[in-house]
Amino acid sequence: LVLELSQVVIPTYGTVPDQQNLHTPEWADFDNKPDSLFFSDGQRRIDFVLVYEDESKKMTHKRSDRKKQKRKRQVYESNLINNGLQLEATRSVLDEKLIFVKVHAPWEVLCTYAEVMHIKLPLQPDDLKTRDSSFNWFSSLFRVDENIIKPEQEFFTAPFEQEHLSNFYIQDKDTFFNPATRSRIVHFILSRVTYATKNNVKKFGINKLLDSGIYKAAFPLHDSGFSHPSTDPDCPSERYLLYKEWAHPKNIFKLQPLDFIRKYYGEKIGIYFAWLGFYTNMLFVAAVVGVGCFLYGCLTKDNCTWSQEVCDPNIGGNIIMCPQCDKVCTYWNLTITCESSKKLCIFDSFGTLVFAVFMGIWVTLFLEFWKRRQAELEYEWDTVEFLEQEEQIRPEYEAQCTHVVMNEITQQEEHVPYTACGKCIRMTFCTSAVFFWIILIIASVVGVIVYRLSVFLVFSATLPQHVNGTQAIRKYLTPQTATSITASIISFLVIMILNIIYEKVAIIITDFELPRTQTEYENSLTTKMFLFQFVNYYSSCFYIAFFKGKFVGYPGKPVYWLGKYRNEECDPGGCLLELTTQLAIIVGGKAIWNNIQEVLLPWVKNLIGRYCAAARSEKIVPRWEHDYHLQPIGKLGLFYEYLEMVIQFGFVTLFVASFPLAPLLALINNMLEIRLDAWKMTTQYRRMVPQKAQDIGAWQPIMQGIAILAVVTNAMIIAFTSDMIPRLVYYWSFSVPPYGNHSTYTMKGYINNTLSVFNISDFKNESKPFPPWLGKQTTCRQVYRDFRYPPGHQHQYEHNIYYWHVLAAKLAFIIVMEHVIYFVKFIISYAIPDVSQKTKSKIKREKYLTQKLLHENDLKVVKKTMGKIADKIFKGVDGPFRHKDE
Repeated sequence: LVLELSQVVIPTYGTVPDQQNLHTPEWADFDNKPDSLFFSDGQRRIDFVLVYEDESKKMTHKRSDRKKQKRKRQVYESNLINNGLQLEATRSVLDEKLIFVKVHAPWEVLCTYAEVMHIKLPLQPDDLKTRDSSFNWFSSLFRVDENIIKPEQEFFTAPFEQEHLSNFYIQDKDTFFNPATRSRIVHFILSRVTYATKNNVKKFGINKLLDSGIYKAAFPLHDSGFSHPSTDPDCPSERYLLYKEWAHPKNIFKLQPLDFIRKYYGEKIGIYFAWLGFYTNMLFVAAVVGVGCFLYGCLTKDNCTWSQEVCDPNIGGNIIMCPQCDKVCTYWNLTITCESSKKLCIFDSFGTLVFAVFMGIWVTLFLEFWKRRQAELEYEWDTVEFLEQEEQIRPEYEAQCTHVVMNEITQQEEHVPYTACGKCIRMTFCTSAVFFWIILIIASVVGVIVYRLSVFLVFSATLPQHVNGTQAIRKYLTPQTATSITASIISFLVIMILNIIYEKVAIIITDFELPRTQTEYENSLTTKMFLFQFVNYYSSCFYIAFFKGKFVGYPGKPVYWLGKYRNEECDPGGCLLELTTQLAIIVGGKAIWNNIQEVLLPWVKNLIGRYCAAARSEKIVPRWEHDYHLQPIGKLGLFYEYLEMVIQFGFVTLFVASFPLAPLLALINNMLEIRLDAWKMTTQYRRMVPQKAQDIGAWQPIMQGIAILAVVTNAMIIAFTSDMIPRLVYYWSFSVPPYGNHSTYTMKGYINNTLSVFNISDFKNESKPFPPWLGKQTTCRQVYRDFRYPPGHQHQYEHNIYYWHVLAAKLAFIIVMEHVIYFVKFIISYAIPDVSQKTKSKIKREKYLTQKLLHENDLKVVKKTMGKIADKIFKGVDGPFRHKDE
């Protein structure tokens, strides 16, 4: 059988037999054992389950279509049997139209494919001594009880080879391949077996059969229910233990049992939860510093001189501000911004600068320490050489390999799906498509901005006339508020619609690109999706931080968009406060929405499914039918989990200078996110096919790119969005002679000095407010901080020397801050190696002992087989020599 498999499996992955030679699954009735994980004989373990609807009872397709579907399914199942798998079919207990095909891989098949897939398996127990950390006593307080979830035994491992079968640590053939490995091998076969041939092109793989509706589902089984252990005494009930000790909300402050997660779900899910846990732990330090900076701002806001001047009736009360739009807007008093200026003092303080510098260093420490932690997991989970040895070519790539090229290394011919020119054309097309969609989202952002500019005029003209009631209502229902709310709703709808469309487009583009391995496929898709999501999610924040209120001209000569719409100015409290508000809403609201959506949707769907099933029958239901009614995990797997966290990582790092509480919100969210993701995966979803993963893939370089960009954005926020630099320039240069009138350095007079004066008579007819100003004052002040010569000066309304001093200080600050942080980041990156010396030594030691073990075992075999022959040869030649000597 092994020889037959080696001939069938590797070159052809199955053949299509004639109609009369089709093999069919065995049929068996349900044996009323709800927790059974075996065929009806109780011996053969169920490694995978396929579900289809009986074609004879389908009413949704034409009869000819049903026959074609049935033929494809029968051929596919026959080829599975030809490849050594054993199938058993059982009709559903609750719905007689459904048929469950249980798949079992015998020992010979597992061995054959373990060698094909280069799967690492145990050689002997690991006898390397590990030194306990000095913090072990502390971490043990938060670890899962080892009496409940026992630590996994460590082994030296090597890629499996059948000719060295005796070298491997095989105590029991039934348990040598654990359930996760068995499911992975069976899924490998299911993905490559053919079911039809059309125009000499083979159609194959369970994914295509699922897409075409021939099969309704394909999944490995959970080993038990989550709320109670299995009734089978031999079943370890790992799902139940994971729910009880990991997914349950009571464990929110406990460390995750990562080795146990990896054993049950595979390395891919294990590495995600390891990364999410590590990120959450690092956020604790950032949250503490952020809260400290926030409290510093709260404590010092009462000493904020410029805010006191805004609120002072004798200073701010005497300053009349110019209208914020043409004609319909009117003059207003600076004291209206008193409350917003006090709030701004909390966030626009010296603590913000300290926190921005700290976060630039924190993000480097996070990424560097994560690399070390990842290297430890690679060693512990045997994925150090995964990409080079184990990862297989995608079946979709194999199917397109029609071109022959010469391998530069082996100098042998090999098949590839496209020539060098064809690959260039594909990459050009894919890149162009991605940039087209990015331009589309930028266009939508511009459209929303134009909407804000045009609607602001409408609301300014209508709201004061139609809103009746107290002054408190007028205070909150302002034209700015109405414009922001409606623009945010439109922006949200545009984002969601483009998200839905782009997800499908990104998958089509990546499929056309035809990556060679699954890792390359996921990395390519991740890069495309993140570029789009980056523009989608961050564009509004970038607009508020760096564009809004920066290019507005002055009251007598405002700047217009498209020659029609007057450019948008910042709120009276300043753009920094608006950016802070935007971030608080996005970070907090997005976290709440995502968690409700992730928990509520699958729970409601499963609740409806269970209700419908209970209404039909009170019968005992088998494990495979329970799992079928759970939700499928989706084609993109953990993509959206990673995306959610990396988008959050961007908000925490890119704009943290304006919102120091962002790490605290992220910390609280992530503590819930870990348990919600665990709960969702353990209780609401079918078991995922276990997959190998060496690292977090393309998300690592994406986070490194965000970390580099974060230094620039935070430096620019402090320089151009906040008022820190103008205040410092005023304090050190313009509060004292020769520019100022004070004898000592002070912040007094800052407000009067920074709000430029404009003569009311200089308004142009198209922008002159109606009704006109009826007071005695002939001048008004600009809304935003601006530095221009007053009316009557020979250079009236041009930028004064204060402006150029401030601009030079801002540019100098950005350059100094960037270089200092980048230098510190470089030193940290150099000082902290990606792989610790301890892990390097372990890897080398294991490799040495593994090679030594294999070599010694080979020598033992050679001695055993050749010993008798060698003795006979030596005895045979010994006689003549001895006789000659005599």
